[in-house]
Amino acid sequence: MPDTGLRSVVESRRVNAALGWVLVAALVAVGATQFLAGELEWAGFAVAVAVVAVVPAAAFRDPSAMLPWEVLFIAALPFLGRALVVGETVGGMTFTGRVLTYVAVAAVALIVAVELDVFTPVRMNYTFALVFVVVATMAAAGIWAVARWLSDVLVGTSFLYDGRPEEVIEEMLMWDFVAATVAGVFGGVLFEYYFRRRAHLERRLPETERIRDNEEASR
Repeated sequence: MPDTGLRSVVESRRVNAALGWVLVAALVAVGATQFLAGELEWAGFAVAVAVVAVVPAAAFRDPSAMLPWEVLFIAALPFLGRALVVGETVGGMTFTGRVLTYVAVAAVALIVAVELDVFTPVRMNYTFALVFVVVATMAAAGIWAVARWLSDVLVGTSFLYDGRPEEVIEEMLMWDFVAATVAGVFGGVLFEYYFRRRAHLERRLPETERIRDNEEASR
């Protein structure tokens, strides 16, 4: 089935790169806004996602070597959503505290998976891709927890140690890992069934990378 005109435009390399850079700029802007508001953990998180997103462009020294704009949009959603639904709860669970945090963490794992699949020779089968995104999400959640703990211990912040009993904090961390696992499964399924099967990522590669892939395929 031929692609529609709109789909062809959205999947073009130039449009993809332009949309990608707009979303990176939005992440940096959100990070700056969060920093000025005193939300240091979210400010650092937003900037970290932006840095990971521009790794391909920096590595290839080509601004068009950008991630699919869809994955960057997914990564930016938690930060934009946090500003819109701050303080909302779902079944007693703070929406902006846990749900959006681990959607963002899963998005980071998804970014890494897409970067490996699109910009390197690494190719994953379905099972490995799903497990990779889940494990990467859980690992990112662990790093996030350790970073908050170190900040509380060394700098005197109150990301974890905010006056609650230790058993409450430990239970919260366990639920955080559960949330990260669920978000990772969703990210893994999304990676396999959309980004690898339907998004036509090869059309968004820089010309030099596409030529290299064609040469390797012809050997």
